[in-house]
Amino acid sequence: MKTILLTCLTLFVFFTPGLAQQTKEDRAAAARIDRVIEQQMNENKIPGVSLAVLWNGKIVLLKSYGLANVEHQVPVKPATVFQSGSIGKQFTAAAVMILVQENKLLLDDRVSKYFPDAPASWKDITVWNLLTHTSGLGDYPADIDLRRDYTEDEYLASFKKAPLDFAPGTSWNYSNVGYVTLGILIRKVTGKYYGDFLKERIFEPLGMTTARIISEADIVPNRAAGYRLVHGELKNQEWVSPSTNSTADGSLYLSILDLAKWDAALYTDKLLTQASREKIWTAARLSDGSTKDYGFGWHLADLHGRRAVFHGGAWQGFKSFIVRFLDTKLTIIFLANSWETRDFKLARALTATFYPAFALPDVKTIADTEPQTTALVRRALMQVVMGKGDHKEVAQSLNAFSLPAAIIHSSEVIERKSENNLRVNRFLLTDIGRSAMCTVKLTADDKIASIEIAELR
Repeated sequence: MKTILLTCLTLFVFFTPGLAQQTKEDRAAAARIDRVIEQQMNENKIPGVSLAVLWNGKIVLLKSYGLANVEHQVPVKPATVFQSGSIGKQFTAAAVMILVQENKLLLDDRVSKYFPDAPASWKDITVWNLLTHTSGLGDYPADIDLRRDYTEDEYLASFKKAPLDFAPGTSWNYSNVGYVTLGILIRKVTGKYYGDFLKERIFEPLGMTTARIISEADIVPNRAAGYRLVHGELKNQEWVSPSTNSTADGSLYLSILDLAKWDAALYTDKLLTQASREKIWTAARLSDGSTKDYGFGWHLADLHGRRAVFHGGAWQGFKSFIVRFLDTKLTIIFLANSWETRDFKLARALTATFYPAFALPDVKTIADTEPQTTALVRRALMQVVMGKGDHKEVAQSLNAFSLPAAIIHSSEVIERKSENNLRVNRFLLTDIGRSAMCTVKLTADDKIASIEIAELR
């Protein structure tokens, strides 16, 4: 793919808020954004990107780049529908908060109230724990096959058998299982499938006309295809079962126009009251009094003097990202149809076009010629982050830098060399506001000798 990836432009609007015409500064900012996206598309062979920049809930920039479908040469346009990945969690959280507002459930309710046959280990898990990833539930158990269909009862049976990673409320671990469970809980409370509840109570009231649950069987106009790279060659997304693509942890189709309407609604009380929004964007407090920078389906951060809430999504050849600066009312959203998209890096580079303090560090990355080594390192780092591996100091470093575990999946190679009979691998970890260099030393038989994390300024 050549320059066809770059600027297949379908709609372009940019203006300074409050002014009726485009200024010289506006054009310069738009040009910077073009360069950022085109660079990332070229470097990572991303077929297509849909972008929106909003101020105070109003679109100030809407652009489409590249191809929604490579085989049929279909360009991306504002109505193109992408898969949400985990930004779908914020809609599940909003659905729960609607039920809280209507006094149909409480955040302090124990999950066992809705699932009477829950195991004893779940007795202290609350709705709040599920929303904040503090339940102790981890990711999908090993016995779940993503290519097999399951009923909600079958999912729950598998979840109940798995041991907790920690006592509820004592620690934090990103949990897709927790959000799948929330979706099942929504049915318990309302009698409706969570996707139908989202449609009736969120999508239709906001005019999010193309937002819906993923379905390969249905005819979905303007549906983008998802892609991945295999040995540098573009391939279609891998297949999963219909039930895997129907759970509440991030199984939505959304267009950039849908997400623009969602952003606008978050400035109003139309769906969520101010009190509900404040709870959604409040850091989770653990039982020892410490806090984790995560609310209900949103990461939270104070970055370079600016209060931000954000979340990324990654699933089936798609990446997505939304970052909202609460104090300045700036929102940046993008949807991309490649697993290779460096989502945090792209979000940060786009943010830097408005706020220079977010500029990426001047660190050169190199092509990854040893993907198996990279995969080994990523698995090791994820084990450390989840408290299941050695090198506890690494987990402390990651926490100190407030680097979300999600950035491990998009780490980039800086250097590989041999030193004192060890293989030295250096990786760049890029967060929305900070970066770190991770140095991993491996023995000849692929054992990890040491891991070090150093912040890059």
